Amino acid sequence: MIFLVLQALRVWILMTLGHRWTTRIIVLPDAPLVTSGPYRFLSHLNYFVVIGEIAALPLCLGLPWFALIFSASNAIVLTVRVRAENAALIGLRCRS
Repeated sequence: MIFLVLQALRVWILMTLGHRWTTRIIVLPDAPLVTSGPYRFLSHLNYFVVIGEIAALPLCLGLPWFALIFSASNAIVLTVRVRAENAALIGLRCRS
């Protein structure tokens, strides 16, 4: 059930971002930040879904150690990723 809720949230995220969704860090200089849809509540929301998936799937299969190890690894990667995204956004604001 949790996995299905996460997938519904992912669809809402993708519909909100539309053509702006990408795995790359791209800041469009003249485009405003997306603050509609689920982004009214939380920034970097797609990562919340990924965190949930990485924890939920191994737990559903009875593999708690996999959930713990991969969740910890993902936390490290996301820390670096979110810092890079925030730095890109700050850099854009400074140039404006």
